This record gives sequence, C-alpha cells and structure tokens, in this order.
Amino acid sequence: MKQRQARRLFAALAALGAAVAIAAAAAAASPRVEARSGDLVAVGVVREDKMIIHLSRVIDNAPVRDAAMTVVLRGAAHSATAETDGSYTLQTPDLVLPGAAAVEFQVSRGAEHESLKGTLEIAAAAGQADDKSNARQLWWWVLNFAVCFGFLWLFSRRRKSAQS
Repeated sequence: MKQRQARRLFAALAALGAAVAIAAAAAAASPRVEARSGDLVAVGVVREDKMIIHLSRVIDNAPVRDAAMTVVLRGAAHSATAETDGSYTLQTPDLVLPGAAAVEFQVSRGAEHESLKGTLEIAAAAGQADDKSNARQLWWWVLNFAVCFGFLWLFSRRRKSAQS
C-alpha cells in the first residue's frame, strides 16, 4: 500500500517536473518574425543582438542567395550580410529592446525590388515585470496541483479507514 502511494507521489512529481521543463522551454524560445510578399518569404530568428534571416521563394522554397537585403527595424535601416550557407545576418542593439517592432525586409535582386513586412515581438529581459507574472502563474499551478493531490490522498486514506 505504501509502495502504491510512493509510486503515485513519484508520478505526480514527474508530471510536475515535465510541466516546469515545458514552461522553461517556452520562455527560452527565440523571438521570430515572418514576412511574405507575392514571390518571397523571409523568416528571421533573433538570438541576443543578432538576427539570422532565411530568404526563400514561395513557389519552391528554394533559398535566395544572390540578393542585397536591407532591414528596417524601429525606423533605422540596417544592411544584412550574406552568409555562405545562404542565410543573411543582422547585428544591432535594437534587437534586444523589448516590445513589438515593425520589421521591413527590402530585397533587391538585379532590377527587382521587393518589400516584405512583418512584426517582431521581443519579450522583456529576465528580471523584468513580465517574468514575475509568469513565475507567479507557474507557482499558482504548482500550489493548485499540490492541494488537489493532498485532497485525493486524504480521501483515499479516509476511504481505506472506513473499509477497515
């Protein structure tokens, strides 16, 4: 009987650990922006003050390697550097500022010019107000789980003592 309770407790703690791991992974997800035009798709992933941009054609999803790209972020134009793997990179301190930012990818390929627009949502840095509410919500769920587990445990003990 005690082994069964220990197994249940272990299963509950494992589920709680999985929930915490999922919450931490969601918090650690990198900000991302996607912008489309009739012919092109640009996807930018931000890590710290650097954005890695993948530019591809809509028709066949083939990477576009021979383009000149300018990124307009928070009203300032920045030229993106072409990398050997076909991606483009942009490094600017504007990428660490929290909040929503309009992003415009201006792509030039020969005589063709296209503008792709999207919105980048950057979460507040660690230690700011948003993290407090996320941590508070996580602890609220942990407390609720513990209370429910406690009631179930007390109910099962009462039921067993009534059967004896």
